[in-house]
Amino acid sequence: MFFTYLRRELRRRRKAALVVASGLALGIALVIVVNSVSSGMNQAQDKVLQSLYGLGTDMTVTKAAEAPKSGETGRPRFEFGAKDDGDEQSSDRVMVQGFQTLASSTVTKVAGQKGVADSVGGLSLQVMKVSGEFKRGQFKQDQSGGGMRQGGSGGSGGSGQPQGRVEGGGASFDVNSYSVYGTDVAKQGLGPLTSSKVTKGRTFKVSETDAKVAVADASYAKEKKLALGDTVKIKSVKYKLIGIATPDSGDAAANLYVPLKQAQTLADAKNKITTVYVKATDSQQISAVKSTIQKNISGTTVTTSADLADTVSGSLSTASNLASNVGKWLSIAVLVAAFLVAGLLTSSAVSRRVREFGTLKALGWKSGRVTRQVVGEAVVNGLVGGVLGIAVGLAGAYVVTAISPTLTAQLGSGAGGGARGGGIGGGMGMGGPGMRQSAGKTLDIALSAPVSATTITLAVGLAVAGGLIAGAFGGWRASRLRPADALRRVE
Repeated sequence: MFFTYLRRELRRRRKAALVVASGLALGIALVIVVNSVSSGMNQAQDKVLQSLYGLGTDMTVTKAAEAPKSGETGRPRFEFGAKDDGDEQSSDRVMVQGFQTLASSTVTKVAGQKGVADSVGGLSLQVMKVSGEFKRGQFKQDQSGGGMRQGGSGGSGGSGQPQGRVEGGGASFDVNSYSVYGTDVAKQGLGPLTSSKVTKGRTFKVSETDAKVAVADASYAKEKKLALGDTVKIKSVKYKLIGIATPDSGDAAANLYVPLKQAQTLADAKNKITTVYVKATDSQQISAVKSTIQKNISGTTVTTSADLADTVSGSLSTASNLASNVGKWLSIAVLVAAFLVAGLLTSSAVSRRVREFGTLKALGWKSGRVTRQVVGEAVVNGLVGGVLGIAVGLAGAYVVTAISPTLTAQLGSGAGGGARGGGIGGGMGMGGPGMRQSAGKTLDIALSAPVSATTITLAVGLAVAGGLIAGAFGGWRASRLRPADALRRVE
């Protein structure tokens, strides 16, 4: 009886039901679009952040660099001895970049913390090479001075000294600065190298833990005209180029990659690292894992992608703020309005059905049964609105994905400073060399609007909630009707 009456009444009042459903559909569709765009924003930010420390990394553990001690400048010092005129001289310095070093055992400590699935250490280095030559100046005699001056007390030359001046000479030196990253070849699934794809040659073998081999960034290889099999010299040590890597997005983490042990040897930093890259067992527990590491490993700084997201600027940041703030409140306002309109329309429909409900009560229907009938109709209207809203929302998300508007993203100055390769000593940002290289570089990200199962579930829940709210309005009105109300409407 309930469903028979429900079907008949909905068929009789198709227009009124469609109006209620359409209002709910508008609010639900807006919620779906806003949620899908917000998800797309998060994915876009992840693409930006992946260029900093690679795929699979949820957080990094570092230690801020200390200020130079008294009497130290923190800058490299180059000294050149005397050589024959025109002989080229060179000197290079390999410096730890950006952070104070941590003991390699920190990786094991981090791996033992609750919620950590895997961890790996890396060493970020900056190499500065100065090369050039000194040129001796040439003495030229002053022809107008009459050659030799005898006696004179104020002349530039003493008695019997030739008069003239030194011309030419000086020095010509070239400064070459580039970044080197020491990677753990036994665990190549984490760290900055994972943000690049080896497009030529190969990556490191597990057996090459202390081998003199290197992988070069594609841009750096092109700039220096490097090819597979070439030799790269770092601090008089020759490394064979075995691979060329192209970053998936943004800049590469470093110009050159070498095995971790080799990097430690170059920097005279045995058993030292600058960064621990961490993968959590559950992406939803990253905040808890961060707190655990900071609590149990003192003196370290743990930075997550959420921390880095605050440093992203550009149209991506603006759109993300609009989606999360304006979009959220707009969705809430539209939903509230849709629920209220649905409730008022349902209540108004009940008022127009006074004779019907009054007659039903006169025939023996209880108030509860009448209320259930009204609520049932409202819930069906809400579900219809939910179906329409989901369809419109999916269409809107598809349009956004199809258009794929391009957003720009740039890491703010607080994330780390310097141009490509970083400054001497690096910035105070997170994530090793990739942070300092990506800082100041604008990335173009195509926006998508993925719709998750959670969003669809939320839409269904809103549809049911809207129907119940509308039914509550109408049910309250229907429960107050009396059979006498129906008799007063009889003409």
